Amino acid sequence: MPEPLPPGHILHERYAIRQLLARGGMGSIYLAEDLRLPGRQCAVKEVEHDPGLSESLLAEARDQFFREASVLARLDHPNLPKVSDYFSDLRRDYLVMDYVPGRDLKTLVDEASMLGTRLPVTEVLRWANQILDALAYLHGQDPPVIHRDIKPSNLKLTPAGLIKLVDFGLVKTMAPDDMTVTVIQGRGTALYTPLEQYGGDTGHTDPRSDLFSLGATLYHLFTGHPPAEAKERFLRPDALVSLRQQSPEVPPHVEACVLWALALHPDDRPPDADQMREALQPDAADRLLGLPGSWRRQWQAAAYPDRVLAALAAGLALLAIVASLT
Repeated sequence: MPEPLPPGHILHERYAIRQLLARGGMGSIYLAEDLRLPGRQCAVKEVEHDPGLSESLLAEARDQFFREASVLARLDHPNLPKVSDYFSDLRRDYLVMDYVPGRDLKTLVDEASMLGTRLPVTEVLRWANQILDALAYLHGQDPPVIHRDIKPSNLKLTPAGLIKLVDFGLVKTMAPDDMTVTVIQGRGTALYTPLEQYGGDTGHTDPRSDLFSLGATLYHLFTGHPPAEAKERFLRPDALVSLRQQSPEVPPHVEACVLWALALHPDDRPPDADQMREALQPDAADRLLGLPGSWRRQWQAAAYPDRVLAALAAGLALLAIVASLT
């Protein structure tokens, strides 16, 4: 892997690198100053291409990067960092966006866990509403834009109280045939990734994949730890521990919504971000019980666990009686 850019390095005759913010297998993120607008800080995401790529494959990857970067540059939403520039230098591509000050939610939930406490439910719900507003905006683009890597460390709380969904490293747009097209190769983080995303670049993802990742993120914020991975749950359905068993202060309808989003099959999840936001409202049960069975069953099990168990026991008893008569 090439060495990161040193402080003081000038990119594109405009961006002065100040420090390395993060580094991964596919590139780095830097804090930089825009020399054309003195005092303006920005985040520069660097994408390093495989040195083994042929010139034709590199050109193809670069064309794709520019197409999708141009889509990101058109986005404008208060809960998303603004992409202001993109360019290439040798075998590296760069995406320039607003620098978002503040701390990420992974840091906040870890700090709460170290103190033996939980993040306030009302705060988490306020953050969820902002994230869902951003997802409704992204998914409402033509074609829809899918983030594919929603997790606590990619959500920053600014000093002004805004949540920003950062790191567009795995963003995809949905092509007309409904198959997604990768901007920058990757699969996301396993703890927050739905099963359909494990197909890699040929896998089919859609806006409901983001809702799964958000459900896993909310589970983590409420309980202090992420849920069992989707692959583990597929093999062992009881691997997902009840949310309210760990955090009883979470309202039943909120647990039901989180479990709805965490459904392994996309068809069993909320159909869109607006519907998931509705399900998080206190009066959700009055308005959503007419939805297909998945959400209704989750809500009833969360709100009336004893009643559900009693009904199950009664059903088994009835089956035993019927069996004895035949």
